[in-house]
Amino acid sequence: MGSIAFSWDLLDTSFIIDVRSEIEFDKGHIPGAVNIPILNTEERKIVGTTFKQAGQKHAILKGLELTGPHLSKRLKQAVKLVENKENIVVHCWRGGMRSSFFAYLLEFFGLKVTIIKGGYKSYRQQVIKSFEVNYNFSILGGMTGSGKTHILHELDKKSIAVIDLEGLANHRGSSFGALGRGKQPSQEQFENNLSLQLIKSKKMNCWVEDESRTVGARIIPEGIWNQMRQAPHYFLDKTFELRLDQIMEDYGSFSKEDLQFCMDRISKRLGPQHAKKAINHIEIGELREAFSIALIYYDKTYTYQKEIHPLGKKFQIECKSKNNSQIAKHLFELSNGK
Repeated sequence: MGSIAFSWDLLDTSFIIDVRSEIEFDKGHIPGAVNIPILNTEERKIVGTTFKQAGQKHAILKGLELTGPHLSKRLKQAVKLVENKENIVVHCWRGGMRSSFFAYLLEFFGLKVTIIKGGYKSYRQQVIKSFEVNYNFSILGGMTGSGKTHILHELDKKSIAVIDLEGLANHRGSSFGALGRGKQPSQEQFENNLSLQLIKSKKMNCWVEDESRTVGARIIPEGIWNQMRQAPHYFLDKTFELRLDQIMEDYGSFSKEDLQFCMDRISKRLGPQHAKKAINHIEIGELREAFSIALIYYDKTYTYQKEIHPLGKKFQIECKSKNNSQIAKHLFELSNGK
């Protein structure tokens, strides 16, 4: 079997098998990799304890004892997955025994396999480095309800480079941002997914939504955050009523219980009287009135954030008479000097 240093090309050219435990994989993995654990989470703990108490040889024997009954099943799973695949790559945490053992099994079965030198650890080092590379960002800004994410999607449809931080974080960024979304990825996986998008867009002008440093519970890496603050900023100038229309479209279909829960989460910042009034509006179905109260709060928050985190050169984009597709076209032309 051969070994290869990690490169970003592997993600496009290879079928990657991650043989670490489920808990390691869930914490963070190479995008697109398939998890076939040599040792599951509990088995790995047992082997680790054996290593500490009795040394490496006993740990190896314990590992073989635990994996033995499952090897046939895991080998069959891998063989089925790699059918007709030309470049099969295997890795564990550091490119050690787990990946070597599984690669040996696959080669014994007649497959050609390559191991990633340094394993997942070497990949993570490349991820961290990618946050210090200089990118050509254009920042799409605007107060809450400006439809920034929708316009990013329109830009994406036009094959323009876009990084959707809210999509990567699986959260829309506000107190209401988790509605309709599942669990957020781990911080590590958020960084892994972001890094891949950055690498793909490295040589292009790339549009990114103006965000606070955190998107839900996920944190934008410092190197990228600092570049976002200095990049050209295209501010969507939409009226309060148009933004309220967008919020109704995005959140108006959720249950009153969910909306009241989200509103209650910002009750201290809204002020008790405003929060109570907004929650009462939701109770009787007056969602527009409730969202109007929240929007006033978010407008103040946005203004404050821009005072403490100033942006780069600003362009005002009048949006009163344009739909999202027209705005996207105008932004593309403006950013390219047309």
